[in-house]
Amino acid sequence: MRKLENKSALITGADSGIGKAVALLFAKEGANIAIIYHSNHEDAEKTKSEIESLGRKSIIFQGDINDYQFCKETTKKVVSELSGIDILVNNAGVQFPSGNIEDLKEEDIRKTFESNIIGMILLTKVVFPYLKLGNSVINTTSAVAYQGHPELLDYSATKGAVISFTRSLALQAKPKGIRVNAVAPGPVATPLTKKTFGEKEENPDKPPLERNASPEEVASSFLFLASDEAAQITGQVIHPNGGLIVNG
Repeated sequence: MRKLENKSALITGADSGIGKAVALLFAKEGANIAIIYHSNHEDAEKTKSEIESLGRKSIIFQGDINDYQFCKETTKKVVSELSGIDILVNNAGVQFPSGNIEDLKEEDIRKTFESNIIGMILLTKVVFPYLKLGNSVINTTSAVAYQGHPELLDYSATKGAVISFTRSLALQAKPKGIRVNAVAPGPVATPLTKKTFGEKEENPDKPPLERNASPEEVASSFLFLASDEAAQITGQVIHPNGGLIVNG
């Protein structure tokens, strides 16, 4: 369908998991892709190669979105090399599970907020002036923002903040005709969740609603929100969560 023909997307955390699936799907639909990743250079290079094999341009940047100067410099480079930014996908995030609030480490709490919401706001702040009518911002939140999670107190709190940020920025962005939405996946089989919780490989033969989602199954929600098909949607959250009932 080439829904994103000749558009440029900047995606954080796209070296693996949901971010990578979104990057590849966007590229298949005609977009050129810029990727910000934190540390996994090998995975980022692999993602870049896969995008280029689809006939699209890809550039990658290693750094920390909590570093405001890095955000400014990277944004300028993306705008220069890809002739602008049409879609910003804020997907980067970390989590440090703990079954007891007393055991939460201060450094992990701060890192979680810096990576999951502060960095998101900083990057969006510097990208926003380059966005124009019809462009979009898509933020990754989570079902835990609605349901909570006994081992992810600070992570859940940041994902709730992402929802509030999304709704507020959508109101502010209306005069410019920029759409701001979020995607709130349920359990997804990603390298992060496997590393965090030691999850086993999912059985792909199980029906979709009886297993964790794959990153590719979640990516289509991002594509919908980035495309013109979502022209009337802003300030909303899409829930590819396998049937979890959430409110809000």
